[in-house]
Amino acid sequence: MNLLKPLTTTGSVYREAYSGLSRSTWLLSLVMLVNRSGTMVLPFMTIYLTGIGFSLFQAGVVVGVFGAGAICGGFLGGKLTDRIGFQKVQLITLIGGGILFILLGLMKSYALICIFTFILSLVNEAFRPANNTAIAQYSNPENRTRSFSLNRLAINLGWAIGGTIGGFIASFDYHLLFWIDGFTNILAAILLVYLLKPAPTDAGTKTTTVHPVKSSPLKDKKFLLFMALTIPYALCFFQLYSTIPVYYKDVYGMSEFSIGMLMGLNGLIIVIIEMVLIFQLESRIQIVRIISWGLVLTAASFVVYVILPVHAVTALISVVLVTLGEIFAMPFMNNYWTRRSKDYNRGQYAGYYTMAWSAAQVIGPTGGSWIAGMTGFNPLWWICTAVCLLTGILYRVMKL
Repeated sequence: MNLLKPLTTTGSVYREAYSGLSRSTWLLSLVMLVNRSGTMVLPFMTIYLTGIGFSLFQAGVVVGVFGAGAICGGFLGGKLTDRIGFQKVQLITLIGGGILFILLGLMKSYALICIFTFILSLVNEAFRPANNTAIAQYSNPENRTRSFSLNRLAINLGWAIGGTIGGFIASFDYHLLFWIDGFTNILAAILLVYLLKPAPTDAGTKTTTVHPVKSSPLKDKKFLLFMALTIPYALCFFQLYSTIPVYYKDVYGMSEFSIGMLMGLNGLIIVIIEMVLIFQLESRIQIVRIISWGLVLTAASFVVYVILPVHAVTALISVVLVTLGEIFAMPFMNNYWTRRSKDYNRGQYAGYYTMAWSAAQVIGPTGGSWIAGMTGFNPLWWICTAVCLLTGILYRVMKL
């Protein structure tokens, strides 16, 4: 019986970590899981475009266009969420995105591919502020961080499923990726309609109320400072999906399969331990302190490339560290902006937060690639280490 006690204790911790979340929170995560399980186009977009005759530079421009659309989508999605409600915005963007994915797969002209990529990204990313607002509305302050973590778990699990299945399907027909991505978007919209009841606090279910002009997030100085500190972290974090895989291939001599396994480890760790860690920390430690720990762990993930030998174990250590940094930082960043928002302007807060990450997704990989190309990888890792450490310190000393 004593041998079973640790297992019983572990099971109890997991049950407690997942308990207390509303039914609507679980259903939102299910919708997200279905949606992200069909995410197959973006991971293979560059390979697809070069495979149909476009240059690597042209493919890079399309990815940049996607990022530009995402920035606009974050702004538009936040505005619409506060005006017509998160439920309607989620439905419009899921259905619209589904149709646009299918149409994009039919485009052959480079100009049309760029145009449809921008529109698709705008519509697709407008979903994020509405979804983040919905999570905040369906949770309470005591379990809000865990609610966001459950959503992140669904995203990571969906990405793992979509990436694995997408790689298999792409070996037969790349065009099928667009159809699957489109239909999973539409399926997620159908689930949203039939499973999730609109919240009474949703802007789309209430009569219009006049609120103070000063309710804009742009007048919230602490939020603006928080955004200013979030962007440097995001710039460094996105190296995980841009320069780091190239570094593994060119310097470590890893195969694509090995790199994919390491990237998959990131999602696996999140799925296994994030909810339990958040449960242990959520109400016990100040949010900005936890975020600063995440920045320090992320800094450590970059410096190991410089101070440890070129070996697969070094890469493994770095992935574990950056994942732990992500777990400590991102869920609590979501908690921070939701605490500063109100029911009537939460969509705008979510929109600006989405825009910050979208901008970093464009600038981070581009800037990181430029630095690595000009000076080599080690200077880039030192820069990322310094940026993360400085930002982590600022999170602690600034009165957020």
